[in-house]
Amino acid sequence: MKYSTSLAVGLLGLVAATALLTPALAPDPHLQDLTHTLTPPDARHWLGTDHLGRDNLARLGEGLRTSLGLALASACLAVVLGTALGLLAAAQGGWVDRTTSVAADAVAAIPGLLWVLLIAAMAPGQKWALYSGLVLTAWVEFFRLMRSHSRSALLGQPVQAARLLGFGPAYIVWWHVLRPVAGVLARLWAYAVAGAVLAIAALGFISVGLRPPQAELGLMMTEALPYYHEAPWLLAAPVVALVLVVGALQTLVGRAADQVPHGVPA
Repeated sequence: MKYSTSLAVGLLGLVAATALLTPALAPDPHLQDLTHTLTPPDARHWLGTDHLGRDNLARLGEGLRTSLGLALASACLAVVLGTALGLLAAAQGGWVDRTTSVAADAVAAIPGLLWVLLIAAMAPGQKWALYSGLVLTAWVEFFRLMRSHSRSALLGQPVQAARLLGFGPAYIVWWHVLRPVAGVLARLWAYAVAGAVLAIAALGFISVGLRPPQAELGLMMTEALPYYHEAPWLLAAPVVALVLVVGALQTLVGRAADQVPHGVPA
């Protein structure tokens, strides 16, 4: 599902506002009230309550903070790590290039979700395990892009001219290597965030990711499934939030793809 750019930005803003403002607008997401279980949305509980009487809006906010926080953090580290290794491999060549390329191929040989699943299974319920698995699977695309682009850019005439004029490595890397692919990096970063959100939700749905009482979108779906017929709003909230986030990020990815300069690998 894709939207217009303005709508995508607006939806992401709405999701971010829900995640950031619910601590002030909603009660404690872990507070149980067994006298008000599975209540429909009302003025007190805007998205109703779950099977333990917990406010669903508060849990949705915590789930968004958890999922988006892990996804954004892992994508940021992945872009820094992959870009740095790609530049290093292209600049140094030799055994450095071979070693990093073999490592990237080894990671890419196994599906990304399986990597995350294996690492998360080593430390069930731990955020650092999910974070490590997400970073491990996301850095490869950034590495391959930067390695391919940097090898041709560093040998190009603009870089040679800049060196003859006395410009330093930092200037050359910024203006002649990074800036031409900034749009592609933004595209890959948004794709990495969307993939990480889906991976976290998928692992939570099969009870391999985070553990209760921590709220997370996939875990909220699992908890709501047994009560789908009598309380459909419980399942609707995390599903709609996940669809909106991924759809908005896909839209931004598509718009960033339109900015890819000619001759730069997408």
